[in-house]
Amino acid sequence: MAKRKTRSLDPAELLTSPEAVAVFLTDALETGDPAFVAAALGVVARAKGMTEMARETGVSRESLYRALSEGGNPEFATVLKVVKALGMQLRATPAS
Repeated sequence: MAKRKTRSLDPAELLTSPEAVAVFLTDALETGDPAFVAAALGVVARAKGMTEMARETGVSRESLYRALSEGGNPEFATVLKVVKALGMQLRATPAS
């Protein structure tokens, strides 16, 4: 039997529409885990292109990679800049 070659799925490849990005980020925010949210923002930023994100946010590409990694701890100002550059909005809704 021949061995199958597989490759890892990069979630950034699936984020091809604003609606997909919104669902992905909403799910991440609902976890309440700051590290997970930062990593999810990193995935979305990679999907858009980290160089473009750096240009739009005024934050260096290297700093974005570091802040938006699994172990990253971005400043809230950076989060807001990234969300705006992604064309997204953060909203509050009553907890049920």
